[in-house]
Amino acid sequence: MRFLTRRRDISYAACMRRDSAGRETLKLTHHPIPTPKPGPRPPPITYPRIPGIEAVGIVDGAPGLEHTFPRGSIVATAMGGMATVFDGGYAEYTCVPAGQTQLLRLKTTLPWEILGAIPVMVPTAWGALIRSLGLRARDRLLIRGGRRLTTRKKEREAMLLENGADRVWIDDGAVAAQIGDAGSGLVGAATLADSLRCVKKGGVVSLVGRLSEKEDLEQVDLMELIPSGIKLTVYRGTSEDFMSTPLDAILRLVEQGRLKFKIGRVLRMEQIVEAHRCMEENEAEGKIVILP
Repeated sequence: MRFLTRRRDISYAACMRRDSAGRETLKLTHHPIPTPKPGPRPPPITYPRIPGIEAVGIVDGAPGLEHTFPRGSIVATAMGGMATVFDGGYAEYTCVPAGQTQLLRLKTTLPWEILGAIPVMVPTAWGALIRSLGLRARDRLLIRGGRRLTTRKKEREAMLLENGADRVWIDDGAVAAQIGDAGSGLVGAATLADSLRCVKKGGVVSLVGRLSEKEDLEQVDLMELIPSGIKLTVYRGTSEDFMSTPLDAILRLVEQGRLKFKIGRVLRMEQIVEAHRCMEENEAEGKIVILP
């Protein structure tokens, strides 16, 4: 949930988290502009810290790598120690390793709220669909989760259909009885048993993320859980996955109108507490992007 830009000032604004408590601990602060340096990463940071595991922005400096990352070019970065090993993306400036930074070569006219949505959302979708499920044309796909194609709220049906769903089912905990056989499925662990009954023989179910507080698979007997002939896998994105995701090609599809990103809210950095409230209470119905 970040967008990053650069300004030629002597200090920059950031959202600092003082401890691991709730969103109310996020405060707008100002810091000296960081200087990128070669060498090993510093030891993990402690609180207070700048959170945020993703950012998109304009290169202000890349000492020794000017030919790879020319000043003024647009880059995206995600994970790889952001907000844990070094300060993250809830800021106007951030220093990140070159090895986890993608240069966006596409000369795009897309607005920043679209670019700011890509670093985690797009590689996660790409990795789950292509790497984990091996999805192919004409495969039938069920996406199941709190913000996805199954929903617990009838009023969200129109929004889901508008954004690419062919059909929407209201999640009553027993979706398998409603839909018959899907070829593949992206699911959360809380609904895993029912989701495994949704796919046909030879189908694949991929567990993506941890979408529910009720999830606990430690005591599950997999021989009882997984129907015969059904494949179960997981997808956990890494910075390596991020770097191998074809962001330019995906953004080109967005420019051509062949792919749509659902942006839920666009807020300013001083509204970061509201952004987290909206996210935690699942009100956005899409990606939340923060602009400086």
